[in-house]
Amino acid sequence: MADVTLRNVCKVYEGGNTAVKDVNFEIKDREFVVLVGPSGCGKSTTLRMIAGLEEISTGELFIDGKKVNDVSPKDRDIAMVFQNYALYPHMTVYENMAFGLKLRKFPKEEIAMRVNEAAKILNLEEYLQRKPKALSGGQRQRVAVGRAIVRKPKVFLFDEPLSNLDAKLRVQMRTEISRLHQRLEATMVYVTHDQVEAMTMGDKIVVMKDGIVQQIDAPLNLYNFPANKFVAGFIGSPAMNFIKGQLSAEGELKFKTNGAELELILPDSYIEKLGSRRGKELWLGLRPEDITETVPAGAEKNFSKFETVLEVIEPMGNEIFLYFTVEGIQFTSRIASRTKPSLNVKTALYLDHTKCHFFSTDTEETLL
Repeated sequence: MADVTLRNVCKVYEGGNTAVKDVNFEIKDREFVVLVGPSGCGKSTTLRMIAGLEEISTGELFIDGKKVNDVSPKDRDIAMVFQNYALYPHMTVYENMAFGLKLRKFPKEEIAMRVNEAAKILNLEEYLQRKPKALSGGQRQRVAVGRAIVRKPKVFLFDEPLSNLDAKLRVQMRTEISRLHQRLEATMVYVTHDQVEAMTMGDKIVVMKDGIVQQIDAPLNLYNFPANKFVAGFIGSPAMNFIKGQLSAEGELKFKTNGAELELILPDSYIEKLGSRRGKELWLGLRPEDITETVPAGAEKNFSKFETVLEVIEPMGNEIFLYFTVEGIQFTSRIASRTKPSLNVKTALYLDHTKCHFFSTDTEETLL
């Protein structure tokens, strides 16, 4: 396997449209890295530049220590799994998986050995003589992955491979791909717009927006320590709640919304980092799970109480989502299903102010 390094990589199309701007990151040998972001953020373009399917405008790309800017895709020793499977409909599963090896003039015995080995890994042995039209979406995706496995490439590239599958199959396939990574000990680069996929699959996540890398970190670090408001809102489901307000100019460090509907008395630990922001406007971010209906015994000092009217209640089985409005902004709370909240009546909720996130209203960078 191999590592992959991007140095100041940019992609500018004709007409001056910049799709990817100054991307820098390293994918270590045997690492599973996920590129995630909304549609049009440049993640697929970045993957295609790694594959050689898009020309790099400026910057350098290295695979296994070798600069490959001008190396053709077939000579980069990579294998790519596409969103639409890209299987040949007139070929059997065996022929689809063997096709790339036949083009490279591999002996029939080795082709058979590699295809059968991949089929065993992916539970495709009984489907080898079927054609793609006789397979389910999940089986077709496994064939596409198998076609990549038989190549034994240095790097596997996945371009939103699960987006055409239904919800249950997506969960199953992402587990299978994670197991495959552990079994093959391969270097994998995976593109998705689904942050749940990114959080559950990646060793490291690259969050992109408008062609620019926003943050690169391990999944839990992204969740707990987002670098800016975009990352905070994009990573996590349901999304983080945001509300604009001011810090008190004097006395206790308090956060108040413009209409004073919400007031938090912040612990002393925030003073060192937020003290210089007294009297200024900023963004407060709160995860839904940090807005609760109850307070753990002995932790009362960490919570601030406020009252609101619940507008929507969504039972999710083991948890409940609550929707309510503060200062015209819709908030979401995630609570345990053992409680039984009521609609359209005043309900007391508690904010864990030790879990608050604060962001600049100018740069949207974290203040903590």
